[in-house]
Amino acid sequence: MKVVSLRAQALELARDCGFELAGVAPAAPVAETAHFQRWIAAGMAGEMSYIADHRASLRLDPKRLLPSARSLICVGKLYNAPMPYSTRFPARDLAWISRYAWGEDYHRVMRKSLKKLDRRLRETAGVPFESRIAVDTAPLLERSYARLAGLGWIGKNTCLINQREGSWFFLGELLTSLEIEPDAPPPDRCGTCVRCIEACPTQAIVPTGRPDGPQWTLDSRLCISYFTIELRSAIPEEHREAMGRHVFGCDICQDVCPWNRRAPVTADPAFAPARYAPPLETMAALTEAGFRALFRRTPVSRARYRGFLRNVAVAMGNSGLERFRAPLEKLAASPDELIAQHAAWALTRLSALAAVP
Repeated sequence: MKVVSLRAQALELARDCGFELAGVAPAAPVAETAHFQRWIAAGMAGEMSYIADHRASLRLDPKRLLPSARSLICVGKLYNAPMPYSTRFPARDLAWISRYAWGEDYHRVMRKSLKKLDRRLRETAGVPFESRIAVDTAPLLERSYARLAGLGWIGKNTCLINQREGSWFFLGELLTSLEIEPDAPPPDRCGTCVRCIEACPTQAIVPTGRPDGPQWTLDSRLCISYFTIELRSAIPEEHREAMGRHVFGCDICQDVCPWNRRAPVTADPAFAPARYAPPLETMAALTEAGFRALFRRTPVSRARYRGFLRNVAVAMGNSGLERFRAPLEKLAASPDELIAQHAAWALTRLSALAAVP
């Protein structure tokens, strides 16, 4: 009778539960902890207090989430869609939404599949165990554990990259008290490639200047995704032009990555693109109730209504299309100062672009 290891069982179950990537990492602190602490100390988390406050210490050891944890089953779920990349989409009148937000909110989808994995593992493990599910809202350095679990390496753009599958993955973890044989991390295969660094419009991928640890990191305070999703205040004027038509997130550093040239497409209907490039004029006319109805149960809701209209105003200004002047004037008259300020900037930007021969 063939004996199947617990690791082999866990990885097969993960695939049966819909995860394209799966591996095991030990539930112990990781070397990247020091880099994370320096990143926080340098202020690169920006206004994301949930990363930098007292919860930051919870990320230093998975046992702070589950004291009995001995292993992490790390999984990746593909979300790539067959639509074009933002770098190959020239339409100036359409808003660009980050690829990961085209379908349902991944937190719900990932958690549901991880619960199924937990249940199936309990049926086959033969021994009782404690567990805890984590998606990206949990204080865990999940990319580091995914690397240790063999799911991929962490690229210069700070995304986890799998050699065969690319980087279009949601990550999740099942912390367990089971002792499971760990996988080994793959080699870094970015080599001398700097396409992501050169393509970033705001130069958000910056050198760490340290021989130990990652050579490159992401300064959130310069990142379009941060501006359009996490930042609640005004977007710095010096970066608004570089935002182009992005109204929620940015995929440019992944769009240009050579490892995504042949990235597979998801078969999960939850991530089918419902709206990947909606008309800017339609977005500008949304009421708050309309915004909630349109983006309910999608990641876009995180930007909130006023933040989303702020982003739409900037995108309309960057379009250079005169027909957006009327909707921008309406937004400039908004009682919300944040929206009105960005719409006024966009009107000035339209005039500047119109004056260019």
